[in-house]
Amino acid sequence: MRLNTLKPAPGARTERTRVGRGIGSGLGKTAGRGHKGSFARAGKGKIKPGFEGGQMPLQRRLPKVGFRSKLKANTAEVRLYQLEKLSDLTVDFAALLAAGLVDPRAKRARLVKKGEVSRPYKLVGIATTAGANAAILAAGGSVE
Repeated sequence: MRLNTLKPAPGARTERTRVGRGIGSGLGKTAGRGHKGSFARAGKGKIKPGFEGGQMPLQRRLPKVGFRSKLKANTAEVRLYQLEKLSDLTVDFAALLAAGLVDPRAKRARLVKKGEVSRPYKLVGIATTAGANAAILAAGGSVE
């Protein structure tokens, strides 16, 4: 075998079919496009994804699923173990903001049970999950 004798396998490369070149070619006149209709026209062969010929499309027949809360975007999540970074035992939104535990764009905070607390924190104006609430009360703290 030599590099100058390499060639593709027989039948691997076929010539491009030239359409619309007379009756004898087998693809003359309508050039394989059939008669009339959008696919027979120049530049009109595409239809939008999901289009079902005027029938109500599947993505519009099915119901919308779930609910996306607009409050979620404005609520910062704080974990229990992060409260240990605070020096003061009274925790409010301003204290969390000052400690850098919440995003400055957030409008409210929510305490989530992840980790442990050892000190009795007093929460003011902060939402808590049931688990986080129980952990704060068990440590001797209070939630307002």
